[in-house]
Amino acid sequence: MKCDLHCHTGYSYDSTAKPEEMVEAALQKGLNCLAICDHGEIKGAWEAVEYAKDKPILIIPGIEIKSKEGDILGLNIEKIIPNKLSARETIKIIKRLGGLAVIPHPFGWFCSFRGNLENLISDIDGFEESDSSRGPDRTLAIEVLNASIFGRGNKKALIFSQKYSLPKTAGSDAHFPNFIGRVYLEIPGNNLSIEGVLNHIKKGGGKIYGKEAGFFEKAIDHTKRNLAKIKHKTHS
Repeated sequence: MKCDLHCHTGYSYDSTAKPEEMVEAALQKGLNCLAICDHGEIKGAWEAVEYAKDKPILIIPGIEIKSKEGDILGLNIEKIIPNKLSARETIKIIKRLGGLAVIPHPFGWFCSFRGNLENLISDIDGFEESDSSRGPDRTLAIEVLNASIFGRGNKKALIFSQKYSLPKTAGSDAHFPNFIGRVYLEIPGNNLSIEGVLNHIKKGGGKIYGKEAGFFEKAIDHTKRNLAKIKHKTHS
């Protein structure tokens, strides 16, 4: 299954894309799984789930939360998790709700994780209840390939995930349909459930494919995001 594990809809303050547009773009790109992770909102994810019910694609509802230390994705989350909690508390809530926490673009320009990731991993290991004898099965993953960030953050994220044996994800971070599917995580198996996909990720499974967009493509994309912010403020 080809899984783009990070995208947004117009329910995010920096996008104007309709949920159904993102689903259709994913289908056109041959994706089998798409995670909708709007900023502080889950309505777009649920609209996408409803729209895709009779279509050959799995929609994972998610959310992007602004913790005190930086952004955190919650995959398989069905309720809003408040911003401005500590990263540790945010991840604990995601785990309690049955989701998978992901640190997106941890080393990207302008969007890096500002906390101490090494200490955070140690904290998480402290409240994990899994038996280490079973092998890796973590509730924190690192996004090692993001199609939209500037700088060398993707390479640093991959090295970091390998150093600490953390599960990895890939996501386009698409805010508009054209970026959907630029990068993805390929999971073995067909027609897996959300739990099946996340279990593969937790155990370190999956291969990363695709490459990030070019500099000018990113510049245009981020300009469109800024225009979307203005539009949302105008209509709020």
